[in-house]
Amino acid sequence: MPVRTGARLPVVWRGYDRNQVDTLLNRISQALNGGPAMSADEVREARFDVVLRGYDSRAVDDLVRECIRELEAAVPISERPGRSRAEPGWLINWIQNTRFSDARLRSGYDVRDVDAFLGRVVAGLRGTAPPVTARDVRESGFRVVRLGPGYDEQEVDRFLLQLAGALERR
Repeated sequence: MPVRTGARLPVVWRGYDRNQVDTLLNRISQALNGGPAMSADEVREARFDVVLRGYDSRAVDDLVRECIRELEAAVPISERPGRSRAEPGWLINWIQNTRFSDARLRSGYDVRDVDAFLGRVVAGLRGTAPPVTARDVRESGFRVVRLGPGYDEQEVDRFLLQLAGALERR
C-alpha cells in the first residue's frame, strides 16, 4: 500500500517546520512515482526546525518511518545494501544440516510436517520440484503435536524467518 505523502498532518503549537516537511514529502512522493530517485538514507538524515504552529512531530516521525519502508520496498532486492545473493548449493547444505531441538514434554511442530516441507524447499532449489518462495515459507504451517516427535516451535519459526530472507536474496 503506497504511502500517502499528501496526508493531512496535525498542526500544533510547537512542531516541525511545515515548509520543510512538505518539501521532503513532495520529494519522496516524486521518487515513489518515477521521479528523481531518493534513498531511504536521505530521508533518515532529514532534520526539521521546530517552530510555532508546525506539524506535530510524532505524526511526522510516524509518516517518515512509513515513507522509509516504502522507499526500501521499492528498491529491487538484489540492489539492497548488505544483502549478498544466496546460492542454491549453500542453501541446500544449510537446510540439510540444520537440527532442531526436541520439544520434549512441551507441544511442538510435527517432525514429519517440518521435514517434508524442508524437503520440498530443497527439491525446489535443486530444480526437481516447483520452487518454494519466501512467501510460501512465511505462510507455512505445521501440525502441533503434544505426544510424539515434535520440534521446538520457536527454533523452527526463527529458522523459517532466516530461510525466507535467504530465498528473497536469490
